[in-house]
Amino acid sequence: MSDTAIALNVENFKQVIIEDSQDKIVIVHFWAPWDEGSVEMLNTLETASAQNISTTALATVNCDEQPEIVQQFGVRSLPTTMLIKEGQPVDGFAGAQTLEQVIETLSKHLPSPEQALFEQAVSVAQEGDMQQAFTLAKQAFDINPDNVECRFLLSDCALETGQVETAKTLMAEVKLVDQDARYQSIMGKIELAEKAAESPELLAMQEELAKNPDDFELKTKVAVGLQQAHKTEEALELLFQILNKDMAFGDAKKLTLDMINALPDGEPLKSKYRRKFYSLLY
Repeated sequence: MSDTAIALNVENFKQVIIEDSQDKIVIVHFWAPWDEGSVEMLNTLETASAQNISTTALATVNCDEQPEIVQQFGVRSLPTTMLIKEGQPVDGFAGAQTLEQVIETLSKHLPSPEQALFEQAVSVAQEGDMQQAFTLAKQAFDINPDNVECRFLLSDCALETGQVETAKTLMAEVKLVDQDARYQSIMGKIELAEKAAESPELLAMQEELAKNPDDFELKTKVAVGLQQAHKTEEALELLFQILNKDMAFGDAKKLTLDMINALPDGEPLKSKYRRKFYSLLY
């Protein structure tokens, strides 16, 4: 039979069916040398398993040699294929199946493509590295924007890294059916972040700047205040107003670079303002 499939027997049954299926979907294929259909079906299953090598394992049961296993699974016809997860049958099919049909059946039980990235992002966030968590969450979200858990996590990470507008944009597209307690919690964080931007000191400086728009020193202070209030894009716009007129003014260049570099990888603002900065240099 196959070089890649595990020949299931009484001795390795516990290892394959109970232990291996804790981490992977074990595809158990029942066959017999005299049954042409079951022999041909193995090629299809090998291809399907190879396409999901990190999440599946293929095991074969020679029904002539392993009657105890056949009886335990209640197999009555060939070919028969079962999917085992955490020691229990979760799906299966009898008869021949196309590769597309096998993949469709497997997909119901395999982690979604974004799931691994999502879980990594959660783990990293729990460790306190919110910038890396944002990057991973963004990658997961880009794979499947319809995954509301990815959207919530990315919004949360955006808030934690000071990207209030990004979080607002993400949450604005959450459907009514998904506006649960997690949604309300994130919206509450957004509201608090926006209120923090309304400090009397910052409002006073902004009013003064409106009267003296060419006061670069004051403009720099307002930019710093906006950054602290998690309004990074507004802060960068003010700094670029300065740099467009005087690249050498005070700490404007350094502050601009510091703000850009502080943005997490994957945040669109990072690439946008990095391009703007280098266009001024060259």
